[in-house]
Amino acid sequence: MSLDGPGGGAGTEGHDMHIPDGFIEPPVAVAAGVVAVAGIAVAIKRAPTELDERRAPLAGLTAAFVFAAQMLNFPVAAGTSGHLLGGLLAAVLVGPWTGVLCVSLVLLVQALVFADGGLSALGLNIINMGFVGALGGYAVFRGIRAVLAANRGTVVIAAGVAGGLSVVMAAVAFWVEYAIGGSVDVSLRAVFAAMVGTHTLIGIGEGLITAATVGAVMAVRPDLVYGARDLIPVPTVAPSTEPARGAER
Repeated sequence: MSLDGPGGGAGTEGHDMHIPDGFIEPPVAVAAGVVAVAGIAVAIKRAPTELDERRAPLAGLTAAFVFAAQMLNFPVAAGTSGHLLGGLLAAVLVGPWTGVLCVSLVLLVQALVFADGGLSALGLNIINMGFVGALGGYAVFRGIRAVLAANRGTVVIAAGVAGGLSVVMAAVAFWVEYAIGGSVDVSLRAVFAAMVGTHTLIGIGEGLITAATVGAVMAVRPDLVYGARDLIPVPTVAPSTEPARGAER
């Protein structure tokens, strides 16, 4: 995550939600790692309650999509670019706890293979993009859905709005972590303005991508969307009216 803008100050050039090694003091990074491991353990226990035979393959596809989408940056403003975080998208498609696992796996591969985000900061990144993005974003999604009409269109709207807000929530989470243990000599006010201000713009892109993706899946297989499961009637087998074999003898 770069906070160096034009002129070497705290700017918005090259912003990325991935925290590198050394940006947060080791004690805070280690504590975040412990919290992340504990949270993942809970997610592993809870995820099977969200998946069934139909949604299980979608979890792998969702993780692959988030991985690919995070590798692509889109321009936001002059000198600023962003990429999909994908936590809320994964939560809506396959469930919040499964979404945490999807994002955590993506972040682990990125840190090990592409050096995108430091290994010592992996716990921080999982908390911000996984737990805050998926669990926190899904709570916002459910809150929005609670006040809107229960139909497929509002699922797409709620996903888009919650997806955008989840990016801002993750940026605020980073700011809190920086306030607790930041190792770079940049003022808290400058960090907040750079992170939250820029990621508000990035959140617009996140919201549009999330809404478009959820809408595309809803159009072809709404039964696979975890966040719309209450709208899809559970199929039932009607009792047969044909007489049993041998009954006419």
